Amino acid sequence: MTKINFSDEYFMQQALKEAKYAGQKDEIPVGAVVVCNNTIISKAHNLTETLGDVTAHAEMLAITSAAEYLGGKYLNECTLYVTLEPCVMCAGALMWSQIGRIVFGAKDEKRGFMKQEPPVKHVKTQIKSEILEMECSDLVKNFFKSKR
Repeated sequence: MTKINFSDEYFMQQALKEAKYAGQKDEIPVGAVVVCNNTIISKAHNLTETLGDVTAHAEMLAITSAAEYLGGKYLNECTLYVTLEPCVMCAGALMWSQIGRIVFGAKDEKRGFMKQEPPVKHVKTQIKSEILEMECSDLVKNFFKSKR
């Protein structure tokens, strides 16, 4: 039996799987998972084109699903793993959910929430970045290269 190492890299790999599903649907390849007690309680990927909804970002869908799973709106005991730095809209939703941790892969130099001063986040939320950054970044870069 193989023992699973529930590390940030392991969970980011799960978010990358979701991002690849998005890319297969011709969506911007961003994926997210919400983890509580080393268990993935929600998975999501971008569906803005599919749903015709500008708010259907991977993070927003993952937050909604996780809150439904837990039966409450607060995710303070949870970690969000997302392949791309959340935008300000998603950061605002994460702030309201009081997410415990946000772990992201690639930085979003144009629209990332960390560009705001101070960053939009709950005061108790911990941030960790650049987990599997190259793989996450390459996925998005290659998607946009294929569109040009």
